[in-house]
Amino acid sequence: MKKTLFYAFAALICLSCGKSNDRLLTSATGSIYECLVVTPSSDEVSRAVSQTMGADMYGLPQMEPCFVVSSVTSSQFDDFFKSTRNILLVDINGHKYTQVKAQKSRDVWAKPQAMMRIQAPNEEAFLAYWSENGEQIREWFVREELARQIRFYRANTNKEARAHLNKCGYDILLPEDFMLIMDTTLVLNEQDIHVLWTCNNKGPMRKDVLVYDYPYTAQEQFTGESIVAMRNEIEGRLITAQVPGSHMGTEYKHFPPVSRQVTALRDTTGGFYAMETRGLWKMLDGEAMGGPFVSLTRLDQVNGRVVTAETFLFAAGQKKRNALRQVEAILYTLIMPNER
Repeated sequence: MKKTLFYAFAALICLSCGKSNDRLLTSATGSIYECLVVTPSSDEVSRAVSQTMGADMYGLPQMEPCFVVSSVTSSQFDDFFKSTRNILLVDINGHKYTQVKAQKSRDVWAKPQAMMRIQAPNEEAFLAYWSENGEQIREWFVREELARQIRFYRANTNKEARAHLNKCGYDILLPEDFMLIMDTTLVLNEQDIHVLWTCNNKGPMRKDVLVYDYPYTAQEQFTGESIVAMRNEIEGRLITAQVPGSHMGTEYKHFPPVSRQVTALRDTTGGFYAMETRGLWKMLDGEAMGGPFVSLTRLDQVNGRVVTAETFLFAAGQKKRNALRQVEAILYTLIMPNER
């Protein structure tokens, strides 16, 4: 009888340990878009990694780095640093490795945590690999941060604003503090364009999110030129300032908008094809106002519509990287009718 109780108690302990691994992880330390780079004592390796990870983020009116980078050597990397939310660990050892290998991990020493370990036999091999893949690795860390933000949004959303969008068959995780400004239909070139406009409308950092859709007629609608032309048409009509005749437009001279193809994030529904467009907006014919914008343009195959979700910020004189990235994550939660 005693043996039976002992084995039952031991099994219960094992089961409890197996279920509580997540709870044993400490909370990750550091701010969003901060990255710890762990390298050998080589200055050349550390400098190459830091330059890529800390490169200027495109489409901001003031220069800000993609990541704030901190560096330590491999010998300095102890338990104090292991709870950092983003870690890029470079391991160069000719006795252990014969080729370069990169391994992605999550929640190794803390939660939430993203870690990339790159193993290389020597500095030359690592630098060649990093020259080719460094920007893609930085993008992986960016997308991990966006995915964390999406999980945060799932808890509290504006159900009223989402209900307006649901009538068109779409959904998006609009935060609870975003208010509905407008739900309207425009007629442009004899085409109906539905527009939903929301905004946090508080404090010194104004954040707006628009979702609009229009008929799909040709693949050329997914070029950067076509996407920006449509945003100028729609937002130029809707968004004005105090000076009569002023309206929203796009900055082309200093930071022309750029577009690229992107795919779904971790923790979003299904996979999808989308075009990301990033640049600066400004008020034309009047007010001296502007800021960054980001949009995702997708195809609604069920209804034959092009759907764009866009966010833009206005925060004169303030840093905008973190705020833009946080609201940019909302765009990746856009769901098409066949995905709901």
